[in-house]
Amino acid sequence: MVIIFRMKKNILFIILLIFLTSCVRFQTFDKTPTASSSIPTPVQLTPTVTTSQLTVCLGSEPNSLYPFGELNAPARSVLAAIYNGPIDNVDFEYQPVILTQLPTLENGDAQIAKVTVKAGDKIVDATGNLVTLEKGVKVKPAGCRNNACAITYDGTTTIEMEQMIATFRMRQDLTWSDGTPIVADDSLYAFEIQTETNVNSYLIQRTEIYEVADAYTLQWFGAPGFIDPTFFTNFWQPAPRHLWSEFPAEQLASIDIASRMPTSWGPYIVKEWIPNDHITLSKNPYYFRARDGFPKTDEIIFRFISNADVAVSELIAGRCDILDPSINLDNHIGLLQEMQLAEQAQAFVTTGMSIEWLGLGITPASYDNGYVVNQDRPNYFADIYTRQALTYCTNRQAIVDNVLFGATSVPASYVPKNHPTYDANLKAIPYDPQVGISLLEQAGWQDHDNNPSTPRQAINVRNVAYKTPLVLNYYTTSTAQRRQVTAILEDSLAECGIGLNIQYFSQNDLYAPHGLLFGRQFDLAEYALGVESVEPACHWFTSAEIPNESNAWSGTNLSGFSNTNYDIACQNAQSYLRGEQEYLNEYRQTQILFAEELPAIPLFYRLRVAATRPEVCGFALDSTANTLWNIESITIGETCQN
Repeated sequence: MVIIFRMKKNILFIILLIFLTSCVRFQTFDKTPTASSSIPTPVQLTPTVTTSQLTVCLGSEPNSLYPFGELNAPARSVLAAIYNGPIDNVDFEYQPVILTQLPTLENGDAQIAKVTVKAGDKIVDATGNLVTLEKGVKVKPAGCRNNACAITYDGTTTIEMEQMIATFRMRQDLTWSDGTPIVADDSLYAFEIQTETNVNSYLIQRTEIYEVADAYTLQWFGAPGFIDPTFFTNFWQPAPRHLWSEFPAEQLASIDIASRMPTSWGPYIVKEWIPNDHITLSKNPYYFRARDGFPKTDEIIFRFISNADVAVSELIAGRCDILDPSINLDNHIGLLQEMQLAEQAQAFVTTGMSIEWLGLGITPASYDNGYVVNQDRPNYFADIYTRQALTYCTNRQAIVDNVLFGATSVPASYVPKNHPTYDANLKAIPYDPQVGISLLEQAGWQDHDNNPSTPRQAINVRNVAYKTPLVLNYYTTSTAQRRQVTAILEDSLAECGIGLNIQYFSQNDLYAPHGLLFGRQFDLAEYALGVESVEPACHWFTSAEIPNESNAWSGTNLSGFSNTNYDIACQNAQSYLRGEQEYLNEYRQTQILFAEELPAIPLFYRLRVAATRPEVCGFALDSTANTLWNIESITIGETCQN
């Protein structure tokens, strides 16, 4: 399980992406004339064309095709085939699909305006929270982007703040699959639906106005003080007002025309959905790229196969053309690589925005009312030397090599290595037990019996009782991969005199609200974090993200780490725009602080794995794009030559 955070800027979410291909087969039959006593009348024969098909095998059945619902990964793959865009994200870059261009300050479709605000107005304060302006609120006045120049409002005067405005221009050749033109009002309708049903609430709350400017143009006005690095994506995916508006917004997720057989604008439409078996898509005759020969395949069939062994067998048998990443193929990477060498398959592996973590229980929830030696759990991780020692004593490279077939790497940061903001000067801490032992001894953990196979004891560790053994509770789920990882970590940590008490739990028990993870009741825990956005997830370790009673035990900072300098750097980074030097500088500062403070140990970048039959062409696996983002271009076999 990967914990995925869906709020646009900083909410708890995972994540691995592909570009797929489909197949087109044509057969023509020429009649051969035979001898006859009379000359036959010439007959013009129409070539017989077979319906081209591509079978995509998913890890489970989509839970819905309602685009504004809580969707599982297979649903997102299917939706990519029936909706195009509206904005694609490929290799960490955004591309317009149903817009003529993305708004930028340079092209004039975006601007940062000065607006006057007064007491009682809704604004975004200096920490990024939506608040009512009143005395004592810290704000960033116009021209200020970081906390250093923030001011405290006096409660009476008017002040100028910055407001972002963006103009979105839709293509004018867009048509719903029932033939009705798509207009700007359909996007406004989607905004209204999501406002009523509390979907995407983070962005909606920070939107002052979203309005139609003309038939194909919309304008977005952010709340004063809301500087959004991805403002150019604040366009709401259109919804067919002419079909859906007769139903209450809260019912749309449960009616067929919105959730099972939706009217769409993409290359395909839903032809049939046989529960527990398959979904068939057929060409959308109104697709706006049809005149250019897209989509290349007539039908897409989605099958549901949860067992990875069965899925690989079906690929070999030709009953799956593509294995979607929603099938857990991590343990089959070696086999797929061998099949590729034998020209029996094509294997695709990439990393995305998701990381597997070894969480450190720096501040358990029991410390929230103060730490008491001999009553609370020992304060194992307060000393930075201990956290560094654990990292040196963790053989992460062995995990990458032996569990993940060398297909990923050991992280030095919370940011992916191929991300534009990644700080290439950072180096991952290597496995070095001798350095780890030295750091443990500096922290006061001593080998009391000169037996390296027994756990060390606290001799002079700050805030830890004398002779406390260095034996840590280790919690995770019982998947095969995590059991393999745990075995490697247990052996490598033992080399440094660190003992583990390993316990495996079900996902429900481990991830329950106020449970072991979110309740901050662990010493060490292995879990994954991911985000749907491609903005660096510095918020994962901010103080505001510590799960506690006041936020109903929700948040990503499971370690309970708190560092003022890190919080400020992350807040500052989120206040600048892509392309501004400060944006890059502040995100790199968060990475430097992360590497120094080690709020958690990044074990490896999680993989996204897919496979295709050898005949499939045009398929590529991207770090950030939706699995089937370019399904209209997929080809197979002889048509690959075209």
